[in-house]
Amino acid sequence: MAGNEWINGYLEAILDAGISATKSRKNGGGGGGHDRSFRPGRISNRKEESEEKESKVEETNLSLFSPTTKYFVEEVVNSFDESDLHRTWIAVIATRNTRERNNRLENMCWRIWHLVRKKKQIEWDDAQRLAKRRIEREQGRNDAAEDLSELSEGEKEKGGANNQNDQSVSDKIPRINSDMQIWPDDDKSKRLYIVLISLHGLVRGENMELGRDSDTGGQVKYVVELARALANTRGIYRVDLLTRQISSPDVDSSYGEPIEMLSGPSDADDQVEGDSCGAYIIRIPCGPRDKYIPKESLWPHISEFVDGALAHIANVARALGEQVDGGKPMWPYVIHGHYADAGEVAAHLAGALNVPMVLTGHSLGRNKFEQLLKQGRLSKEDINSTYKIMRRIEAEELGLDAAEMVVTSTRQEIEEQWGLYDGFDIKLERKLRVRKRRGVSCFGRYMPRMVVIPPGMDFSYVTMQESLEGDGDFTSLISSDRNQTKRHLPPISSEIMRFFTNPHKPMILALSRPDPKKNVTTLLKAFGECHPLRELANLTLVLGNRDDIEEMSSSSSGVLTTVLKLIDKYDLYGQVAYPKHHKQSDVPEIYRLAAKSKGVFINPALVEPFGLTLIEATAYGLPVVATKNGGPVDIHKALCNGLLVDPHDQKAIADALLKLVSDKTLWFECRRNGLKNIHRFSWPEHCRNYLSHVEHCRNRHPTTHHLEVVPSVAEEPMSDSLKDIDDLSLKFSIDADFKLNGELDAAARQKELIDALTRRRPYNGAVSISHGPGRRQRLYVIAVDCYDVNGGGGMANCLPVIIKNVAAAAGGPGRTGFVLSTGSTLAETLEMLRCCQLEAGDFDALICSSGSVMCYPWRDLGADVDYAAHVEYKWPSDNVRATVRRLARMDGGAEDDVAEFLQGCSSRCLSYLVKPGAKTRRIDDLRQKLRMRGFRCNLVYTRASTRLNVVPLFASRAQALRYLSIRWGIDMSKVAVFVGEKGDTDYEDLLVGLHKTLILRGCVENGSEKLLRIEEESYKREDVVPQESPNIVFLEEGYGANRISSALQTLGFN
Repeated sequence: MAGNEWINGYLEAILDAGISATKSRKNGGGGGGHDRSFRPGRISNRKEESEEKESKVEETNLSLFSPTTKYFVEEVVNSFDESDLHRTWIAVIATRNTRERNNRLENMCWRIWHLVRKKKQIEWDDAQRLAKRRIEREQGRNDAAEDLSELSEGEKEKGGANNQNDQSVSDKIPRINSDMQIWPDDDKSKRLYIVLISLHGLVRGENMELGRDSDTGGQVKYVVELARALANTRGIYRVDLLTRQISSPDVDSSYGEPIEMLSGPSDADDQVEGDSCGAYIIRIPCGPRDKYIPKESLWPHISEFVDGALAHIANVARALGEQVDGGKPMWPYVIHGHYADAGEVAAHLAGALNVPMVLTGHSLGRNKFEQLLKQGRLSKEDINSTYKIMRRIEAEELGLDAAEMVVTSTRQEIEEQWGLYDGFDIKLERKLRVRKRRGVSCFGRYMPRMVVIPPGMDFSYVTMQESLEGDGDFTSLISSDRNQTKRHLPPISSEIMRFFTNPHKPMILALSRPDPKKNVTTLLKAFGECHPLRELANLTLVLGNRDDIEEMSSSSSGVLTTVLKLIDKYDLYGQVAYPKHHKQSDVPEIYRLAAKSKGVFINPALVEPFGLTLIEATAYGLPVVATKNGGPVDIHKALCNGLLVDPHDQKAIADALLKLVSDKTLWFECRRNGLKNIHRFSWPEHCRNYLSHVEHCRNRHPTTHHLEVVPSVAEEPMSDSLKDIDDLSLKFSIDADFKLNGELDAAARQKELIDALTRRRPYNGAVSISHGPGRRQRLYVIAVDCYDVNGGGGMANCLPVIIKNVAAAAGGPGRTGFVLSTGSTLAETLEMLRCCQLEAGDFDALICSSGSVMCYPWRDLGADVDYAAHVEYKWPSDNVRATVRRLARMDGGAEDDVAEFLQGCSSRCLSYLVKPGAKTRRIDDLRQKLRMRGFRCNLVYTRASTRLNVVPLFASRAQALRYLSIRWGIDMSKVAVFVGEKGDTDYEDLLVGLHKTLILRGCVENGSEKLLRIEEESYKREDVVPQESPNIVFLEEGYGANRISSALQTLGFN
């Protein structure tokens, strides 16, 4: 019953908060005399219908809570059992009277009880979902193990006499890097171009506004310093850090500058003139030009960034090639994406350019999703709508598909965070790694390499004298001599010291943004309830920058409001500092002040992915107390300069702080250990490890394609501008013999016609003057997926009209190229053109089989083998053939629901027929199951859901257009794509990007989008395609040449 008294106290506090809010609104002229921050619903009975109605009202009213009300409600919901809440409600019912306050108390008891029950239901649903997922992952691992165990006996024989010493596979994994060469410091022959991508937040080189919002945090500082450090490394010629250009009045104008130099040519001390041209921030526009939007709103604009980045990289590669490589484009050595959004960008760029990709997650969506579900405050739907979490998770999965290497800060990140993803299984990854070392087939399966490389730090501003000196000058800093204080005390130190009644005490320092995950409130409670600690030390909380708490985001304002209330609750005035503003340049002074006071730095986060502030504090000689969850475990192991604590245990936090503050011998020992070992986290050490791993990964990546400039064709004189276009066009050549992953089965002789068509024929040099690279200034792409309900025949009705009108709108031949893009095979496409009485030679390119085949009818009908090799990497070929057929069928489905379509198969495409009326797995479901088994493919339902095409990961109709853009030197903004209102399951990819999209209404009746995903369980189309875009227009039925021409002019095509 004691618990019920506490509940009653909380409920009374909620009532008081609601009454105060009501009075405030009355005084401010707000409507009515009702408490709208907690509007009670009508309770008539306890039937399920009433509970469902209460649930809907509850969700509406929760969003109207004042911060104070939210605080008290959360305390009740999270601290007490359902039975206690129910007993409280019964007690209120029994003592009810006519007073309004008691009626409102009764309503609140009921509503909070309902909240607790709802929280338990969410927890139960989450547990069921996780259990189902574990079963599916285990099944995927077992399926892979069955295939990979076929040669296990041979592997044992290969081990020979070493079998007696052979231990578990995991014991051998640390030796996997034995063949990795350490990056040389004196190799002058390398001149490499590296691309880093960090899309969201406010990124600039100086005066970084860290903590301004949740998007501008430690990641921004990390990528900027990484770019500088790489540019100062011998062998690196140029580093570009790509981010979003923001021209908004809400932010500084510097974020709208397209280029910012981070380090100039040969800035490093050991670089000689000409070794490097520096590091640059490149800002690429995407999304609303005049708005600074949060990262959750950037997803529909990702493709715009990809196209803009592709154009920039192509221009830089050509310019660098002219400078240092005799005119041969110098393509990126590696493309490195930071966070989920940049990871998706990097995946598309790496696929388009055929260069290795590296991914750093920083913070992972699936981990955040699980943590939020465990809290029980939000349902899956609420989490998804607020954080776009499913869209983020899919971007991270795509990053895993494409990445050659994933950089993590700690081993815990690998095992407990990346281990949650479909695309990574630590047991399967280890098995595949061992098989590769032994030269044994992996049967088309792939897992990215996970490497632990702690972030680096710049210690150049920390002098040895400062690190080793005593703290005798701290007295002078807080001396009563005003002149002396003014001379030595930096402004930020004065700002902090003014809070303290006794500034002579050691300072406990916490520095983070005001985020609930940073767990600052638990630290404050621990400090407030430990009187010995309060007597020995002061507490400084540096929680970002603020002007008005009420104008901050709800999560930030909630944390700061709670901090202020706790200070008042424990009467900590004069013992806690909480400055409103600080600059990035003030942070070193804050660390110095804490160190001179013989203080302690603390990071009490619930989970800390790495803990960069711990290393920063160590560099200034501060012992640390840190959470035992995440990266600090590895940092503590390397530095041995503090204590680890359970972030949920207030007493443990207080005891650790008290121990370090009171025991000066221990304090000096931790300080010495930290300063002695800090070099392990320097930027030069980080870059050396990073480049060594990248070099090792590149040796496994089949980068046999050297990008060369296509010689200009001299049939006709060309203007200077057109020559520039010709010079930008590229050729993908193969120096080594190309070997397929798997050979076609002898039983597949029916495909000989297709294979003959897709085999390159000798090129006789007879090039049509009106076709070819360098001849086009723009491209019109016909990608209308019009089929009848049975998956055939529909194109003959509308395609000739569309092509005729588009050609008429082009305004004359010569400068406009035409491309036909379809999910049908090349043979089917040629037959369709014949039925439509159209000539294949009228098109500059045919993109067939959902982007896996490309040919140029003006030259010959053989497939572009350069493109085929370009998309080959990670293609499992025949190894995935039977697996797709089995997994595509729903459980309990008939054997013939999904059957292989041999006439549609080729070396880069597996095709399956779907029986009419059969139930098959959606794209997202099937892709998930293939990922769990280590297969990386692109899946497309086409021809009105009657056919499933399985193509290489880097093959798609959208990526094929980027390939042509690079090869022919045509900017993506000069490409117009014509589509219907629906289409194949890759339809969304054709709508987004810098190209212009014309949607022709009424030409497509049967699409395949129903088999893409269930939006209620995944992300929505609005998370992929912007709801309003200046690059998309609709054309009503009856679209003639004049209408098309007018629409093209609207889109900027003159």
